Amino acid sequence: MQGQLTVRPVTRQDYEQWLPLWDGYNAFYGRSGETALPRDITAMTWSRFFDAYEPMHALVAESDGKLLGLVHFLYHRTTTAISPNCYLQDLFTNGASRGKGVGRALIEGVYERAQAAGSGRVYWLTHETNHTAMKLYDRIGELSGFVVYRKMF
Repeated sequence: MQGQLTVRPVTRQDYEQWLPLWDGYNAFYGRSGETALPRDITAMTWSRFFDAYEPMHALVAESDGKLLGLVHFLYHRTTTAISPNCYLQDLFTNGASRGKGVGRALIEGVYERAQAAGSGRVYWLTHETNHTAMKLYDRIGELSGFVVYRKMF
């Protein structure tokens, strides 16, 4: 990273740089080639960031006009609090930027926005094999102890 790192909301003009980061994130989780997300899902995801009625938001990390990472997050209600929870859904930095504070800056950007929105909690999931990211997560968050169950349809 040469210049100063800036974390800011994504803009429509960022699409050409956002898309490779989004594709890299999906590839990391095995969604590439034959298992890639359909393009209509990517198109809908992108459009939600600019729809004031959607609870989904996106930040990007930028240095010298180049996007280095992305984070997507959303707010939702909970039965255990009045304020909304903030779910950090996607976090990705390009390979050259890893270990240089980009991921931390993006997460802290979500923390700031969640606090400003009155949210009482930010939470996220990661795969149990994502040991590199978990080193960061262990420093800036706490492991909840909950186990995730799901059923796919």
